[in-house]
Amino acid sequence: MSLGLFSLSLSVKDIVKSKAFYEALGFEAMPSCGSIEDKWLMMKSGNTMIGLFEGMFEDNIMTFNPDDVRALQAKFVEQNIAIEVPVKGDSGPGHLVVKDPDGNAIMFDQF
Repeated sequence: MSLGLFSLSLSVKDIVKSKAFYEALGFEAMPSCGSIEDKWLMMKSGNTMIGLFEGMFEDNIMTFNPDDVRALQAKFVEQNIAIEVPVKGDSGPGHLVVKDPDGNAIMFDQF
């Protein structure tokens, strides 16, 4: 079962300030992966990826980008893993959210 690429999705108060901060650490905004105007963007430094999201959610979220989010959902159901937000629809882009035993959100986002 492949979970796909990993990134940390950070809930930020001011995306402009956060972008400047992470650029100072060596991150670069990824072209065509969000924008300041849309209040979200993905940034990369080497193999490390983070997403900056202003006003979209309260807590930070671990995020994986699988090839088949529906197959993961079926596997989680088989393993009795509670699904907080199930994937909608039968095909195409979608996401689901589970929480670990400590309440940390993990999103699986297929786009």
